[in-house]
This record gives sequence, C-alpha cells and structure tokens, in this order.
Amino acid sequence: MALAQKISSLPVERRRFQRVRVHLLGRYMLPDRREFPCQIINMSPGGLAMLAPGIGNVGDRVVVYLDHIGRVEGKITRIIDSGFAMSVGATPRKRDRLAAQLTWLANRDILNLPEDRRHDRIVPRSPITTLTLEDGTRMTCRIIDLSMSGAAISAETRPPLQSRVALGKVLARVVRNLEDGFALEFVHEQHPDTLEDNVTAR
Repeated sequence: MALAQKISSLPVERRRFQRVRVHLLGRYMLPDRREFPCQIINMSPGGLAMLAPGIGNVGDRVVVYLDHIGRVEGKITRIIDSGFAMSVGATPRKRDRLAAQLTWLANRDILNLPEDRRHDRIVPRSPITTLTLEDGTRMTCRIIDLSMSGAAISAETRPPLQSRVALGKVLARVVRNLEDGFALEFVHEQHPDTLEDNVTAR
C-alpha cells in the first residue's frame, strides 16, 4: 500500500516542480570563486536555467543570488546555449517557499503588476557617493549597479562581511565580496522614487 501511495504521488510531484518562465537578474559564483552576472530564464523549486557569461562544468557546485528569491545553490546539470541549467538543492520547507515565490512571480507577470520592476538593477545617474563604515570612517565609492534591495559597490577598501554601513543615508549590510568590489543588502527596501537621492545623499 505504501508503494502504491508513493507511485500515485509522482505526477503531483512533477507538476509541483514544473518550471515557469521568469526574468530574474542575479549573480552566481563558480567553484573557483569567480562571480558573474546572470539572467534566469526559467525556474522551478528543483532547478533553473540561466544565461551566463562564465560557464563551468557539469557537476560543478554553483551559488546564485537572485533578485526576489535570494540565495540558492546546486550543481550544473547541463550546458545550454549561452548558459547552463542547474539543480536547486533545498530542504522541503525551502522548496515550498520557492514554489510560493515562483507562483507570485508568474502571477505578477500575467497581471502586469507594478512590482514587476521592483528589484530591477539600474546604474544611477550619479554613481559616485559616500560610504560610512561602522567605525564612522567615510570613504568615496562608486555604485556599480543598484536595486530597491541592495547595491554592488566599487571602492578602495572592502569592509568586513556582515558589517553595517551607510550608503549615502541608506543603512545596509555587507553580504559578499565581488570580483570588482562588494555587495550590499539594504536594511529596509527602498522606494524607487527616492532611491537614487538617498544613496547619493552626503
């Protein structure tokens, strides 16, 4: 009876992990610690396909940071045109959360909700601003790109990971190092109408 129940659940499981077309931007890191920008073209709680400039080998472990979704990791399963497909390793609880996020993203696209561009990355008109470190030190930095939830920064000094900083007058946390700088996650999501003014405020 237990075997029959497992077999009967398989079609449900396949439907649960059906991939949806998405347009998500992010960054990923290969095993040699090189990081690249990427665009996700379809995704399910169990896997994704991305357009990517730096391609590893089948079986390589990859860590991806995605707008709207956050951090996911897995292994490259196949190489595709201009990118690769990978599995997503996650607990059942995280898979359920991913399924809910993907459902929201799919419905958002169908309904054309204004959140569609909420986390799109932009290059600010005035990319030079001031970064204030935890000890009060202020230094000039350049914003590589920017979204409502964070920014990629280039500066002479990299603050310690997890340290609190202020980009202009926006409080943020240093979440990872990039090849040409570091990434910040804002403590509070910013409003698009005031984002650029707040991060470039002196």
